[in-house]
Amino acid sequence: MCMDFRHAQRRESGTVKAQDSFPHAEARPTKVFISIDMEGICGIVGEKETDPVRGGEAYQQSRRLMTGEANAAIEGCLRAGAKEVLVADSHWNFDNLIPEELNEAAVLLRGTPRPWSMVQDLDASFDATMFIGYHAMAGTPQAIIDHTFAGRVRSVEVNGRRVGETGINAYLAGHYGVPVVLVTGDSAVTAEAKALLPCVHTVAVKEPTGASAAKNLHPKKARELIQAEAARALSDPKARAPLKAEAPIEVAVEFKGTEHADRAEMVPGAHRVDGTRIALTAADFPAAFRALYAAITLSGLD
Repeated sequence: MCMDFRHAQRRESGTVKAQDSFPHAEARPTKVFISIDMEGICGIVGEKETDPVRGGEAYQQSRRLMTGEANAAIEGCLRAGAKEVLVADSHWNFDNLIPEELNEAAVLLRGTPRPWSMVQDLDASFDATMFIGYHAMAGTPQAIIDHTFAGRVRSVEVNGRRVGETGINAYLAGHYGVPVVLVTGDSAVTAEAKALLPCVHTVAVKEPTGASAAKNLHPKKARELIQAEAARALSDPKARAPLKAEAPIEVAVEFKGTEHADRAEMVPGAHRVDGTRIALTAADFPAAFRALYAAITLSGLD
């Protein structure tokens, strides 16, 4: 159920809750953080199209499509009265957006390493965040290039709830009191977002028929929808509900192979659950995220 947080109502479900109220519930957000991935961009359906090493011209086209959707979100924010917009390039090595083609009103965060990954530099000074071009969690049927941070990860759970990058990043934003007001991508990730954040605004730019096939809107139409929904999302007080996870934070990660778990359990505080699973406990979500991100990174080393 979606509730109006201007009246400081509370929703609780298990160990997950929406914050009682948004600090600026009567005013429109003026400082916005945009995290943008590539797999959920309109027109992109295959992994090669998102690969800067193997993708060739297809990848270059994906960069242009990605930049177009970034601009649509920026323009929607500006139309709703935003004064500051930070765009975090959040795919692969975080250097995909074409800087000279990005709306000059925004600041671009690009490059790696970034200890906070897709939401680097997000803090309590932001009023809202948007996830553009996102994809569904690993194991989701009829979802374009479904995965959770890396192909070797089978699943991630936070306090017993299975989540993908959308949920993990929403929890991290929620720790700082920042709500996720818009999620765009395929119809699988928008459904995933709605299940976790009932009041979030969404735009489905494509409808998958499998992991690498989908019915896509025209990119121009997708951008028009994103721009309009970004403006609506920032103007909607009901969307301003930060997602919180109750402490202590329990994180479980299942990998595809035992060799991945062998490496991941080297993270301080991690313990082996079985052949392919490890578990972590942390006092707050930033600590949980750092341990999770380190475990996933270590799991991929040779």
